[in-house]
Amino acid sequence: MPILSSLWSLGLYIVPFVGVLSLIVFFHEFGHFLVGRLCGVRVDAFSLGFGPELFAFVDRYGTRWRVAALPLGGYVKFHGDANGASMADPEAIAAMPPEERAVSFFGQNVWKRAAIVVAGPVANFILAILLFTGIFYVNGRNILLPYVDGVAAGSAAEAAGFKAGDLILSIDGAPIDSFEAMQRIVQTTRDHSLTFTVARDGKQIELSATPRVRDIVTPLGTTRVGVLGVEAKGRPENWRVENYGLLQSARLAVSETWYVVARTGDYVAGLFSGTESTSQMSGVVGIAQASGEMAKIGLSAVLHLAAILSISVGILNLLPIPLLDGGHLFFYTIEAVRGRALDERVQQFGFRIGMTLVAGLMILATYNDVLRLTRQLLHWG
Repeated sequence: MPILSSLWSLGLYIVPFVGVLSLIVFFHEFGHFLVGRLCGVRVDAFSLGFGPELFAFVDRYGTRWRVAALPLGGYVKFHGDANGASMADPEAIAAMPPEERAVSFFGQNVWKRAAIVVAGPVANFILAILLFTGIFYVNGRNILLPYVDGVAAGSAAEAAGFKAGDLILSIDGAPIDSFEAMQRIVQTTRDHSLTFTVARDGKQIELSATPRVRDIVTPLGTTRVGVLGVEAKGRPENWRVENYGLLQSARLAVSETWYVVARTGDYVAGLFSGTESTSQMSGVVGIAQASGEMAKIGLSAVLHLAAILSISVGILNLLPIPLLDGGHLFFYTIEAVRGRALDERVQQFGFRIGMTLVAGLMILATYNDVLRLTRQLLHWG
């Protein structure tokens, strides 16, 4: 029985992880596939996963759709590609008859190739919008009004003069209708003062506070945020439920997607400026752990995590690192400006650098995951 219990517990993490990752990878690669087909490129293979093939079929266009044993990614192999990373095979391309070259990836003009490459990350953003739309449409939103039920001792809120019973009306002139909206502004503010308009005893007053930086633990690891120090106990009278139609749900989904894009972009920029730490990065182990924890909450939580991860994958792939989609776009931009592609040896060298960087990022993220998991096990012990 202990063995069965352990297998069951492991499955609660593995199954949601594989499902979330497969959904994200499928949409990303399908973006490449669909635009490639629209541009007249022959697709030799569409693979979900790597390694040994579990099962496959060939469609009427000659594309081999395959599911592989290692569900940690996927690829679309266009005609003329040397591999799933869409690297050129110069010898194979040179030996192609004109009619074959015309339907190869590298036989297309630079604008078509760029469109095919950018379609993958765009598909990730579209997936996030679709998932958020479904969540808002089915579940609506539970909104906690921005009442202050308590003030943490020694916090920025206490220094600013916040008191229990205050109702936050606006921040820097922007109306605030929920505690979550207030938190989002505070968390992204670390180095400058915010002006809060609050209702107190029937009057409106203004308070100024500078959020203090703190590392907090999330399902995807530790993140650095601004903290004000006000508390909400979530009393029933302070909650309201809002339901939305399909169009309004879609609008909220676009807004939510943009918020995640902006937060992720700020983090990536912070890595280069030194204001963010690489210790906040999570890898496969962290994603699996987060997927399992969200599965315990419910399907909506899993889909919400999938939406956030899909956005992260889209942004990551747009970074100008050779081997990633952004690296291809960087080379295509140079080609469009110069009027001819970079020398093949230069591109191959760039891909090697990109492979090293990507491998280094994966090792670092996995190291962070293992270190975080070890700390949790020691804490539980």
